[in-house]
Amino acid sequence: MELVDGTAVLTALPQMARDFGEPGLRMNLVVSLYMLALALCVPLSGWAAERFRPRRVMLVAMALFTLASLACALAGSLWQLCLGRMLQGAAGALMTPVGQVIILRWSSRQQLLQAMSWLALPALLGPLVGPLLGGLLVTVLSWHWIFLINLPICLLGSWLILRHVPDYPARPVPPLDLRGLLLSGGALALLVFGLESLGLGQLPWPWALALVAGGVACALGYLLHARGHPAPLLDLTLLRLRSFGVAQAGGGLFRLGSAAQPFLLVLLLQNCLGMSPLAAGWLVVSGGVGALLMKLLAVPLVRRYGYRRVLSGNAALSGLGIAACAAFDQDTALWLMALVLFAAGLVRSLQFSTLGAASYQDVPGERSAAASSLSAMSVQLTMAMAVSLAGVLLSVLAGLDGRGETSVGDVTTVMLLCALLCGASGLVFRRLAG
Repeated sequence: MELVDGTAVLTALPQMARDFGEPGLRMNLVVSLYMLALALCVPLSGWAAERFRPRRVMLVAMALFTLASLACALAGSLWQLCLGRMLQGAAGALMTPVGQVIILRWSSRQQLLQAMSWLALPALLGPLVGPLLGGLLVTVLSWHWIFLINLPICLLGSWLILRHVPDYPARPVPPLDLRGLLLSGGALALLVFGLESLGLGQLPWPWALALVAGGVACALGYLLHARGHPAPLLDLTLLRLRSFGVAQAGGGLFRLGSAAQPFLLVLLLQNCLGMSPLAAGWLVVSGGVGALLMKLLAVPLVRRYGYRRVLSGNAALSGLGIAACAAFDQDTALWLMALVLFAAGLVRSLQFSTLGAASYQDVPGERSAAASSLSAMSVQLTMAMAVSLAGVLLSVLAGLDGRGETSVGDVTTVMLLCALLCGASGLVFRRLAG
């Protein structure tokens, strides 16, 4: 439900922009604020699950997601929609890491790769169905139905939780680190909004730079706070573990290059090449099909070649896939676009399936919840930063030519830069143990 909603929204951004009378570039707030809320609330998920029972947390998150979806459908302006999306993100943050924590407690080291691969398999249905469903709803009905369709899914999901998710007891946990929450949350919010303001011109550039500087100051403040706190909200000492630290660094760099691709593809296919939302949705689905098929091959490939070879070599292939997408133009055949997106989905799926298991190879079982929270926050932060940085670069490139709208050349340039980031992450992954 969460990933269907997130990917379906991407195909509806141009229609939302027309309905609200907003420029197309500003609509990336709908995506980046959702991911910002996820990043802000993910650190609370592990603590809340231990303190209040995992099943109870999941049910509350489902209820919040339902209310937020209804608020998004009733939004009459961009800022009302953004507030609803932030509430959706907060609810999604309480759902996502809970299943991963349960799997980490249950799996042995030998089962970890296969278990994490199965855990990610249902999530692939979101990117597979979302773009096509979003294009269909926008074309036949309106963008509001992207959110209204969540209501029956939420009810079904709540029933499934009550029927199938065990009601694990609560565990004793330290008091919530409120100061750490304020510092880490302030750092994330100031950095993302500072970058948004720089890219979209919402504030004078000295104020935008001040927001970025404030975010850096909050981040440094959290580092000092965490060193002296007996139970910090985010346990940064986990980064000293070799596989976890390398996987987080390489994975962050890889996501900076890859996470903005759905946003950039929508701009390229719909705004620049003039495709309808439904046609663009059909094309993006081909990448989801590739991602789904790779799940059948990920475990045998890693068992044969090892984490280091797969992650470092596949990072280069992922960069090539993004570079190939950057070559799309009016003369590119639809079947060729679909083939390129299918291949790009294959290699991207292999990267994320392998990365999930590689992160936890040397994490002790008693620290798995803390590691899951830190990893989930890192994922959401780098994804939010990727979309924000893409918007900044697009705005800068358009401003250099005195244009108010994005051109094909602008999107192509940003995609090529993203391809370089993905390829560079392979050098980081080479530091993994053989």
